[in-house]
Amino acid sequence: MITLKQSLSYSTKFQSLIALFVLCLVLAVLSENFLTTANAWNVLRQVSVNICLSVGMTLVVLTAGIDLSVGSILALCGAITASLLKFGVELEVLNLFIGFGSSSAIIVGIMIGAGIGWFNGWTITKFKVPPFVATLAMLTIARGLTMLWTDGFPINGLGEEFAFIGTGWLLGIPMPVWITAVVVALAVVLTRKTKFGRHIYAIGGNERAARLSGVNIKRVKTSVYAIAGALAAVGGIIVTSRLDSAQPNAGISYELDAIAAVVIGGTSLSGGKGSIMGAVLGGIIIGVLNNGLVLLNVSPFWQQVVKGLVILIAVIIDKANSRD
Repeated sequence: MITLKQSLSYSTKFQSLIALFVLCLVLAVLSENFLTTANAWNVLRQVSVNICLSVGMTLVVLTAGIDLSVGSILALCGAITASLLKFGVELEVLNLFIGFGSSSAIIVGIMIGAGIGWFNGWTITKFKVPPFVATLAMLTIARGLTMLWTDGFPINGLGEEFAFIGTGWLLGIPMPVWITAVVVALAVVLTRKTKFGRHIYAIGGNERAARLSGVNIKRVKTSVYAIAGALAAVGGIIVTSRLDSAQPNAGISYELDAIAAVVIGGTSLSGGKGSIMGAVLGGIIIGVLNNGLVLLNVSPFWQQVVKGLVILIAVIIDKANSRD
């Protein structure tokens, strides 16, 4: 016989899945275009970028941190990748020109994202700067560097090979979905099956106890922010490829969607509690919500209001669960 307490425990555990089911049910009733194959693939393509960011954000939040710079890192790395692919690098002093193919440009873009993330982590651990302040500063820095790199103009015409990453299909599934699936699978293995993953949870649960247990706090935190930066770069590459253009203003407010997905997915902002799959569900909920509001012709201004209310409710639920 299942008691009321057990029922509440189960409902709390699967609250994200229940919320997604209810949301889809409501939207299916309100819009005849929602439950279609084309719309389903459209939603999955749209949420792929946010899920990449949310996976990195989850690792950061599990250590009781936050990263507000992922949207700006996305824009900067997308712009650098596009620039290297289209223009290469010309060293006039050495009379040398270095060209880049799609693969090499992508690798450089991801490495730069990881480097910026590592700098975030180093600043936080070396100088004891609060994560909110350090990453807020990097948000502004990276956005300014993006504008400087592009002179405020988009970089277009990146070629069919690069465009395949964002618009192509493989085995009947869009490439962004494949990329996101690989990212999620690697992150799940990292958090569940490795010592590094256990250290992440230990730091978020009780940093002092983790330090006394021999966990290298600085190395773990720096690595987590580097991973978040690299995944932001992956998101930037997907966005740039899908648009066939690196937009200087890409990624604005993406960090808010990522944080929303993490919180809605059940990851505690206090650290030490949460999962990658929860963040994936949270990202899908945000994507379905955005898609449904568009299909219902809801004003973009009201969309922001609704999304803000959803985030607020998720945080309230998180705090209530923490007290329990």
